[in-house]
Amino acid sequence: MLLTVRDAAKLLGKPEQQIYRWVDDGEIPFHRVNDQIRFHRAELLEWATAKKLAVKVDLFKDDEDDAVPALADALETGGIHFKVEGNDRESVLRAVLARMPLKDEADRDFLLDVLLAREAAGSTGIGDGIAIPHVRSPVVLDGADTLISVCFLDQPVDYGAIDGLPVHTIFSLVCPTIKGHLHMLAKLSAALLDPRFRDAIVRRAPAEEILAEARRVESSFPQAKGGD
Repeated sequence: MLLTVRDAAKLLGKPEQQIYRWVDDGEIPFHRVNDQIRFHRAELLEWATAKKLAVKVDLFKDDEDDAVPALADALETGGIHFKVEGNDRESVLRAVLARMPLKDEADRDFLLDVLLAREAAGSTGIGDGIAIPHVRSPVVLDGADTLISVCFLDQPVDYGAIDGLPVHTIFSLVCPTIKGHLHMLAKLSAALLDPRFRDAIVRRAPAEEILAEARRVESSFPQAKGGD
């Protein structure tokens, strides 16, 4: 579903006038549909993540049947991996996929094609040495566990990131539904704005410390009665 200017303003916690200014300045990705300004939710989330803008995590909350796990649980499922090899985007992505706990080995070839296609459309390096290879292109595997794998690279790699810095850390998400992907990505984006969580990532803290910071950040998210 495409978002209106009002929807975008609500999601980003900004006045509608600011959204229009960004549109006029060409700062924000948008589309014109029947001469109306519209936004793709995934594109908007990718842009906000790269711009270090907070998003309203609760607006991505799914129906109860499609509830996503806590951020720390997704990280624990996907694993926190150190000294991941590779000297360019393709070799790094192959190494990342080799470490992800996927149920079907055939999924790795499919995912590599998806990730390389996304990189061909533009770098997913969001700055400060961090990349999220499929923000705009959700990796959805029916029946898969929701997971986020964190891979700390053995050596930084030129990723064509928006700030020109090489990438040293890659977050890779897999979810069973598109809605779940967007909700989990919103949680991760919010966590990366948190100074303590981001510091733990930048200095490659032990896995337990990163998970503890993720639990702390999650506790700050608005929750519906009963949580998710």
